[in-house]
Amino acid sequence: MQKVRLDKWLWSVRIFKTRTISTKACKAGKVKIEDQNLKPSFLLQGNEIVQVKKEGFNLSFKVLKLINKRVGAPLAIECYENLTSDEELNKYKSWFIGKASSERREKGAGRPTKRERREIDEFKDDMQADYLGFDFDSE
Repeated sequence: MQKVRLDKWLWSVRIFKTRTISTKACKAGKVKIEDQNLKPSFLLQGNEIVQVKKEGFNLSFKVLKLINKRVGAPLAIECYENLTSDEELNKYKSWFIGKASSERREKGAGRPTKRERREIDEFKDDMQADYLGFDFDSE
């Protein structure tokens, strides 16, 4: 039976952008099988369920195919089954809304002044606090 290093597989199927990030996630205890923390060198077998905590989200994947070289996204999807709950997926997808484009100012408005920048930062903090349910001012 074929086995592949855990960090290599996570990178190969594009769950993590680089193998270094994959290795660091394993070392930090963010990758588990059956609630057991795994080392990056753990030899992964087929049909195992891997739980990954990535950017605060809990994702679950069932290993369907073992590969040790990075492949394109269409091929990578065939290597695992996404078992992540709908609630967690919705939270993950909504986190990415509006992240694609950068902020823009009106043409000719120039750079924001120090006062405008502070107002923008305060607005962003309020929006993030509302979204996450935190109150930054009560610390």
